[in-house]
Amino acid sequence: MRVVLQRVSKASVTVEEKRISSINEGVLIFVGIENEDTQVDIDWLTNKIANLRIFNDENGVMNTSLLDTGGDAIVVSQFTLHASTKKGNRPSYIKAASPAVAVPLYEAFITTLESKLTKKVGTGVFGADMKVELLNDGPVTIMIDTKDKT
Repeated sequence: MRVVLQRVSKASVTVEEKRISSINEGVLIFVGIENEDTQVDIDWLTNKIANLRIFNDENGVMNTSLLDTGGDAIVVSQFTLHASTKKGNRPSYIKAASPAVAVPLYEAFITTLESKLTKKVGTGVFGADMKVELLNDGPVTIMIDTKDKT
């Protein structure tokens, strides 16, 4: 499981010209799922996201977490995070999980993150053509892959 996490001042997701999620200060999380991913990956990753110290403290130092700040989150599925660009100019998405595998894991990721944050998180719509807007704060953009925990 792979995420690109962006610290945002605000973010929103629009599907078919209808805004379905929006937040102010918090994180926008793009998540890509592979066939081998399990609840173990979800637990590790959501714990990491909730506790990652990427928000400024009173001294302007990145020393507080999403849990500390009470910030919000939006989770957006993005199979293109598993694009392979080794050969040619057309990316291959062979490592990305099929919807039959990815949808239940995506939903479990959302539920687990909500449990860790003790609040509802915004979402995109799995497989939809989404318009994602964000104001990256910092900018702070972090990639995390559960296959690279050490």
